[in-house]
Parts: sequence; structure tokens; C-alpha cells
Amino acid sequence: PFRMNVVKEIERINTAEAELGMVGTSSWHDRYRDSAYLFVGGLDYGMSEGDVICVFSQYGEIVDCYMGREKDTGKSKGFCFLAYEDQRSTVLAVDNLNGIKLCGRTIRVDHVAKYRPPKEDEEEEEEEE
Repeated sequence: PFRMNVVKEIERINTAEAELGMVGTSSWHDRYRDSAYLFVGGLDYGMSEGDVICVFSQYGEIVDCYMGREKDTGKSKGFCFLAYEDQRSTVLAVDNLNGIKLCGRTIRVDHVAKYRPPKEDEEEEEEEE
């Protein structure tokens, strides 16, 4: 229920801005202009990073994709964070993909103001050095 409320709220804000002709710095998207990261939630557990990249690459080149996975099993938790090469692609993805049905599930697509890589990835990178 909570995820659907967020999806509906993003749709409501986008519709209101379109009706008012708001663009550029007056848009709610503008507060995220310094981040090229998105949160994608509600994904089918069978989807891989490659599947997500295939869907989202229609709005720009993806340069990072982190899919939340269970530590023990490696199974997807149904969400991911991804980054575009060009931040403007995030606006297109949020406006066009938030609330769509993907593999029978309604997905949430939203901006991420300050993305921090997961701790386990940082620890793995330190071990490799």
C-alpha cells in the first residue's frame, strides 16, 4: 500500500506541473539536479541487473546499477539503484516509468538525492586493493 501511495503522489505532482506549464527550475525534479541516481522498487524477484538496464536504457546510458540482494542466497530483494551518465535522463525515467507494470508488478521509480554505495561493496573493493 505504501509503495502505491508514493507512485500515485509522483503521478499527481507530475500532472499538476504539466497543467501549470512548470518546467526547468520550477519543477520538483530540479531539487535532484545534482544526482544521476534513481531508486527502482517493486521489481519482480526474477529480474536481473541486465533486465533492469534493458528497460531503463531507453532514456539514457546507464553507468551504475546496484540490485539489492539477500546476503545468504543472492536472491533479489526487488529493488535497485541505478545511475545515468546524464542526469537529465533521470527526469525522463521517473516521468515515464514510475507506476508502469513490469513483469506483472507496478514499479516505483524515484530520484535519489544522495546515493551512498552499500557497505558490502565498499568492503569488497578494499579487499581487492
